[in-house]
Amino acid sequence: MTKRDAPAPVLERQPDRIALGPPAEGGGCHADAGVLRAATDKAQGSELLARYAADYPVGPHDQPQSMCPAFGSLRVGLRMRRTATVLSGSACCVYGLTFTSHFYGARRTVGYVPFNSETLVTGKLFEDIKEAVEGLADPALYDAIVVTNLCVPTASGVPLRLLKKQINGVRIIGIDVPGFGIPTHAEAKDVLAGAMLAYARAEAEAGPVAAPRVKADRPTVTLLGEMFPADPVGIGMLLEPLGLAAGPVVPTREWRELYAALDCAAVGAIHPFYSASMREFEHAGRPIVGSAPVGVEGTAAWLDAIGAACGVAQRLIDNAKDRFLPAIGGALAANPINGRITVTGYEGSELLVARLLIESGADVPYVGTACPATVAGAADRAWLEARGVRVQFRASLEQDIAAVEEFAPDLAIGTTPVVQYAKQRAIPALYFTNLISARPLMGMAGAGSLAQVINAAMANKPRFDAMRAFFDGVGTGPGAGVWEDTPQDRPQFKKKYAALNEAARKAAEAVGS
Repeated sequence: MTKRDAPAPVLERQPDRIALGPPAEGGGCHADAGVLRAATDKAQGSELLARYAADYPVGPHDQPQSMCPAFGSLRVGLRMRRTATVLSGSACCVYGLTFTSHFYGARRTVGYVPFNSETLVTGKLFEDIKEAVEGLADPALYDAIVVTNLCVPTASGVPLRLLKKQINGVRIIGIDVPGFGIPTHAEAKDVLAGAMLAYARAEAEAGPVAAPRVKADRPTVTLLGEMFPADPVGIGMLLEPLGLAAGPVVPTREWRELYAALDCAAVGAIHPFYSASMREFEHAGRPIVGSAPVGVEGTAAWLDAIGAACGVAQRLIDNAKDRFLPAIGGALAANPINGRITVTGYEGSELLVARLLIESGADVPYVGTACPATVAGAADRAWLEARGVRVQFRASLEQDIAAVEEFAPDLAIGTTPVVQYAKQRAIPALYFTNLISARPLMGMAGAGSLAQVINAAMANKPRFDAMRAFFDGVGTGPGAGVWEDTPQDRPQFKKKYAALNEAARKAAEAVGS
């Protein structure tokens, strides 16, 4: 058989590859944030992190101590009906995120696309993500699929932007939520909410979209930021005399609510750090009003601002204030809070809680929040500072603990480590997320909601003192427990082995790079 007669070689189709280049020196999920930022800029261009830096500014330090930011966007997706969630990241990160999500009540499968060094640097990981999304895209089950890059795929440039925008009628939303680019999990909620609003706005501009399940017969005010379920109902009561209704809460619980959220008369930025979401509302031509109806003064100012934004006649605004403000003032007077309280947290509603406490009679010398200072939150900051409150944005754990030491409060409201620190010093303390933000804050329902739990906690001070006196002398640190001879601390040994551990860590990194 001649060479010409030889059968042509069978050429198998080769999968598409995206050359991402080798990983950055010192890369991996353990790498320094600066290394990961530089790698991301090289792999994806500087636009992504520049946008995050503008939306979620840091300072005075780099980043608050908080859980993985991606937890926030993950929870937003898991709470939405007919929405699938897929994570792309290191296995340890995915395990931690899914564990925490299920601990907080998520009853939804979390998809995971694993990778190794080869699939990451050759572009096979992107193809695996693409294949996973195509397999999930069943319109009978899902309206949308959310794919999230964690730190390593973001820094390596895995291009979720190249995924199809829609497969079989199922929307595909790809977002990057790196811990070195998003400061807190609260702001990561905005990353996904903003991406979904942008997608929904483009759909609405292109043609007819699904109507909301329940359509209000009056202009609506969209509420921005997660809140206690009773708060939108209370806000709706406040808006009714203005001829307005409470619209959807963003982040929403299903896709079609996004259209209704965009179709509003105004946006109430209850949580003022949703920068990406507010940008979408601004593109849609919707006015944004900061703060919230908390207490007498907060409710009065908010009704004025909402009325002005929606073109409501002043007489209707005054009628609403005459109807609600006396009742709110009466509820505050009937449920006084007498004591010094420091407030810290990472939810974004810390300033609102402080306002309500002050109107209830409490002395609040310090408010610390992990979230940033924003234009939408300026009114709350000004109100608090006018009353002598020190407001610390991007608060660190050290700053929050220093405030407990400085002001010696009767009650410390804060994150888990702040609560632990206070209780060790016989100071009553309450965890902000589970015990404070899990109560109504707005309108009449919020006026007396905090008094019972806070007064009960402050009343426990004698019990703390008794317990501290009882256990006094049993030892702390290396001397804790029961011993025949009290152990002696050996700081020189700690210093020696800390140095050895650091040298071993650097050697391991050098080998890994």
